[in-house]
Amino acid sequence: MSPLPILFEDGEALVIDKPAGLAVDPPRAGGESLADHLDALRLGFQRLPVAVHRLDRDTSGCLLLARNPKSAKRLGAAFEARLVEKRYLGVVAGPVPEDAGTIDLALTKISSAEDGWRMIAAASGKPSVTHWSKLAVADSADGPLTLVEFRPETGRTHQIRIHALEAFGHPLLGDPIYGDGTGAARTLLHAAGLTVQREGKEPIRAVAPLPADFAALGFSDG
Repeated sequence: MSPLPILFEDGEALVIDKPAGLAVDPPRAGGESLADHLDALRLGFQRLPVAVHRLDRDTSGCLLLARNPKSAKRLGAAFEARLVEKRYLGVVAGPVPEDAGTIDLALTKISSAEDGWRMIAAASGKPSVTHWSKLAVADSADGPLTLVEFRPETGRTHQIRIHALEAFGHPLLGDPIYGDGTGAARTLLHAAGLTVQREGKEPIRAVAPLPADFAALGFSDG
């Protein structure tokens, strides 16, 4: 089992570069998860670190871990108070005509026996806001692909994935729920940056390098 790259470390927290395909919570069907790596991530501390937030299994990049229950509570409160800045990169499976904008679209969860659960836009849903900027365009056999930077204000489940579909008319490349799952081996979404403000301490700052599957499409971050 390969060690997980550490992007930030101090006495209160860690930020790791979570690889795509690694589940944060142990899957019901079994398989590798973050729990299998926690002992190695103690790094000499007595307690196992715990994840402060969640990333989808397919999503790579910055994942914040707390070293003890007290720091987990403080860092969790920072998320609740929106003292956390998150920067994501996603590959949209089609053209994006505008250069930047804000998606303000409430979301709610629906489920059915046939299709399982998913998020949809609904006026009665929870407020969800995502700011975005177009970074680059690449050609593929199926048409143009667009690299977009997303800066979510809120942290709803699948927020960026459904916001991209609703705003651009195209899903993220490889998305099997909001698209047809083709074009990539996973949903191409990457948590590229994370900043957490802390009272009386320097902010937690972490940057995760662009994954190989983004670079293989001709994209770069910067």
